[in-house]
Amino acid sequence: GDWDFWLDWKDRRWWVTLTPILLITFPAATQYFMWEKMRLPIGATFCVMTLHFGQWMNRVFNFYMWAWFPVNFVTPSLMIPSAIFLDVTLMMTGSYMFTALFGGMGWSLLFYPANWTWLAPFHLAVKHPSGPLMSIADLMGMEYVRSATPEYIRIIERGTLRTF
Repeated sequence: GDWDFWLDWKDRRWWVTLTPILLITFPAATQYFMWEKMRLPIGATFCVMTLHFGQWMNRVFNFYMWAWFPVNFVTPSLMIPSAIFLDVTLMMTGSYMFTALFGGMGWSLLFYPANWTWLAPFHLAVKHPSGPLMSIADLMGMEYVRSATPEYIRIIERGTLRTF
């Protein structure tokens, strides 16, 4: 959804919570099919790789080439380490229950550390010429105005009382 599209909406509360929960359904279904029908423990990784490829095609062609947004402003989240962990858990245990318990937990716990490397530079503090101190992601959100940006996003961000 929108939480994964825009860089300034990738906040510390909702993006980290909602994205892994919403994105585990299709890899889990693909993992079940490939394990039952072909005995290949690569279902989640295959699904995430095709999803990641499709997301990059969408972001480059639609957002960059058509709407002229910078590519790093709409970068998709990285789910590949989480999918590999889910597949390895199924391969090692062979049980759907243990894969659901431990693999699902690892899926969500690996999500944020896997995205730290490319997301960290956008959380650096900068001083805006008009006065306020904000992160680079927030500054990008202020400079590239989107007409359909809901205002509740900014209210949530103000309510976290975060510090730099």
